[in-house]
Parts: sequence; structure tokens; C-alpha cells
Amino acid sequence: MHLATCRTGKVFILYDADSVCDAESAPQIGPALFEPDHWHRAGGVIGAAPGRGSSLFLDIGGEQWVLRRYRRGGLIAKVSESRYLWTGLERTRAFRELRLTAHLHARGLPVPRPVAASVTRHGPTYTAALITVRIPGARTLAEHLEGIEPSLLERVGATVRRFHDAGLDHVDLNARNLLVDAADTVWLIDLDRCRLRAPGPWRETNLERLARSLAKFGGAEHMAAIRRGYASEETD
Repeated sequence: MHLATCRTGKVFILYDADSVCDAESAPQIGPALFEPDHWHRAGGVIGAAPGRGSSLFLDIGGEQWVLRRYRRGGLIAKVSESRYLWTGLERTRAFRELRLTAHLHARGLPVPRPVAASVTRHGPTYTAALITVRIPGARTLAEHLEGIEPSLLERVGATVRRFHDAGLDHVDLNARNLLVDAADTVWLIDLDRCRLRAPGPWRETNLERLARSLAKFGGAEHMAAIRRGYASEETD
């Protein structure tokens, strides 16, 4: 993976040169890459993710992408749904998430391959979007809970432990940000606001957040098996 940057007016793009480039045979670098209207006109939109409606599934031929435009939640969204305070390009949420995802991907951890991030500056604020490769056949852990095998739950716990051992503090570890593909491989998505840290109490905070999420989806009893898998995972 080779990360590069380019700029078009107010738009800054960080991208994987192996995924997008300026060659005619590849998806073109530019602001249009991050515009839902562009993909709708091209007939490339094949679905959308649940939630606040900010993610689209795109068919680019040969693989699928996920386009996520950054959206605020909670009370702050009433002030601004999509704008964030500008404090420097490398501190924007999109650039930080793409670089973190690329780092974990390079370490062989199960995260989607990052494609590109876009940041558009509007004076003291900015808007942003992120594109990653869609994991074929994957469904959320929340969708798997009914009749789920303990061995798969233990695999979830072992996967979370791998990320913790790599130092990842996932601030929104929940049953929708853990995916399971057709081969029962467990993936972790949505690294917005996440960071690398030294071992500490944040690990248990992550697990407690996951437990609350499971309870929300009616699977509170599954956390015991996840913790077994977490405890059994061998560290480096």
C-alpha cells in the first residue's frame, strides 16, 4: 500500500495509489470520487448501510467499496450535521482514520483495506468522507446473534484481543462494528476517533461498551464466551 496526497482547490485527498490513480483503467482521483450524486449517475450505488444513512455500497467492477461521509450524532448535529473544526489537515478525522486503518492493515490485522479519504475546507471548518473496500459476504455481529456458536463468539473475543495487543483503543466497540464474513473471519470496522495507546484501563472500557451493545441486541449472555476468547488469545 502506497499512500499519497493531492489537492484540488479546497479539497485534500489522501489515497492508496494501488487502488486509485490518474490512469484511465482505474477509478479517477478527484472530488467526484466522494460524491454520492456522481455514483448514482454512474449507476454504481448498489446499497446502503444502516444507521444515519451516511454510507453507500459502490460497485466499481471487480470489487465493492464503502463510501462513508462523516456525520455528527447527538445534540451537536442540530448545530452542524457534517462540519468539524479545522485544526490542521493531518488532524482531520478522515486523514487520521485512513492512516490508522492503513497501519493496522499493514500489520495483518482484519480491517477493511483503505482506499481514500477526502477533506474539504470551509474556512474554520471542514467536511470529510472515507472510502474503504467492502468485505465480501460480511454481516454484523448483531445479525449473527440468534443461534450463534460459542466458538464464533470466542473468535470474536480473540480478535478484539489481537487489536488490543496492537494498542488499538476502539472508542465505539459494538456489535455493528464487528463483522463476520462467510468464512467466519471476524473483522473490525469504523476506526473514527480511535487511536493507538499503551495498555491501560481503556481495554476494559472497550469490553464493557461491547457488553452493553450485546445487551441492546438481546445477546447479553454471549459476552461470557467473548471474554473466554479474549483471555485465551496468546500475546506476542
